[in-house]
This record gives sequence, C-alpha cells and structure tokens, in this order.
Amino acid sequence: SSINPVYLMPDALRTRNADIGQALVAAMAMGAGQFCTSPGVVFAVNGEGFEEFIDAARAALNRQVPQTMLTPAIAQAFKNGVDTLAMHAGLLAQGVDSGQPNQCRAHLFVTEGDDWAKNKPLQQEVFGSSAVIVRCRDFEQMQALTEQLEGQLTASVHASEHDDLMILKKLVSQLERKAGRILFNGFGTGVEVCSAMVHGGPFPATSDARTTSVGTAAIERFLRPVCYQDVPNNILPSVLASTKDV
Repeated sequence: SSINPVYLMPDALRTRNADIGQALVAAMAMGAGQFCTSPGVVFAVNGEGFEEFIDAARAALNRQVPQTMLTPAIAQAFKNGVDTLAMHAGLLAQGVDSGQPNQCRAHLFVTEGDDWAKNKPLQQEVFGSSAVIVRCRDFEQMQALTEQLEGQLTASVHASEHDDLMILKKLVSQLERKAGRILFNGFGTGVEVCSAMVHGGPFPATSDARTTSVGTAAIERFLRPVCYQDVPNNILPSVLASTKDV
C-alpha cells in the first residue's frame, strides 16, 4: 500500500508548472496506473503557478485514452476506489471513456489541505490511474499533512536551485522517516535494477522496511540466518567447511 506523495516547491511550481502537470499525468497513467510506485497524491502550496499547473494537468488528462487493467476484479476495485474519492474531493478531470469493459479511465481530483487531513479515504491507495491534488495554505500545513502519511515506497520532490534550502532540508528530513526512496524532479514510477535502487519502505508500504525487493540488496529478502554449532566438518555446507580437519 503506497500513495507515493509528490511535493511541488514554490519556484518549481512557478517556472515549470505546465511541464510538471503533463509529466504527472504521464506518470499516473503509465501501465493504467498499475505500478506500486504510481503517484497518488500531490501536495502544493496555493500560490504562483498553481492554477497553471492545474490547467496543464487537466488538459493532459482530458486527452488520456483508457487502458485495459490486469483483471476484471482489479478494474472493479479501481472503479470503486475513484467513486469513493469522488465522495470526498472535487473531480478535476477524467480521461476518455471507451465504453469497453475492464478499462482504466484516469481520474484526477483536487481538495483543500484541511479536507484531505480529515478524510481518511483520500489518504488510501487506489490501484490504477488516479491522484488527488492537495492545495496547501503554506509550507507549515504541507509539513503537518506529511506527518499524517503512513509508510511509503517513494516520495518525489519537484524543486529548483532557487527554492528555500532550509525548507527543502526540513521536508527531506520528514520524508526520510516516511519513504524508502526519495527522488527529486521526477516520479517514482518504474525502477532500475541496480545496486543503488531501493524498492521498499516503512509499513504499510512493505512489511519489512529493512529490505528491498529490487536491486542487488534484494537477496537479503530471500535469506535467513542459520547457526551451525559443533556440526562436523564433512556435514557443513561447502562454503563453511574447513579445507582441513579440525
């Protein structure tokens, strides 16, 4: 379970609002949103560039064609999920309706920070192409809402070199306790299988935040310690056995 929060810092929102809006829709629609790292919530302070970001995301989503989901049960769960979101947040835009069965019609919602804080359904994962944009009064409210988050797989921060360094440090310090992977100026959708990659996070994103399911360190997930005490040398596993009798 992970809603993979996205944070839009003031200068990035002011200077790259349209690009971020389009990229958000592309990320949430990838694979019909059937990625556990798909963005599910976007926090942004209401200020310069916010409405332009909203407009760009709306325009991109209105053109988004539906995609077939993995199973009918997953498609039905997605429909139930967006119906629940619609009960607690305003519908900003939705993708094209094909009229065909088991299709994921992308949905984007918007709500105020106070409303997000008091509505648990808005804080739950909806597996599929959907996200909730949360309009925050200020950075302090963004921090307070972040404290309400459960454990996450990823957290994405969109910022520029002109954004307040101390604010960014405070946010990253929070996210270190909330997510297994923190990335800047991108989205968590998709991973690279490499030694540096971590695909895990605090509960309920994963059951054990100490391990990862992607990358070379993933071997730890499939191992458990075994102690061989006073076991005869010729019975020990070869990697432990001495080359001479002891």
